[in-house]
Amino acid sequence: MIAVDPLIAAGVLFCTAVTDAAYVLFTAAVAGRRRFSAANWSGVWYLLSAFAVISYTQNAAYVVFAALGSWIGAFLSVTWLKRGSP
Repeated sequence: MIAVDPLIAAGVLFCTAVTDAAYVLFTAAVAGRRRFSAANWSGVWYLLSAFAVISYTQNAAYVVFAALGSWIGAFLSVTWLKRGSP
């Protein structure tokens, strides 16, 4: 049986949610040709992804939490970006 540490699982979920949100904001900055924002979001994106990648390469069960976090991050960040649209 695969052992899953709930704290690490929550950390992976949170980090991938924030990572995906950063990716969405990075993409929006690139589309808007805002180079400093794009560069900043790109750096944040890579820093946040490191924790999740290190965690799930040690235990493949954490990939499920990474995928769930990714979905949550993309959904919430696009919802946040959409709130300013007509």
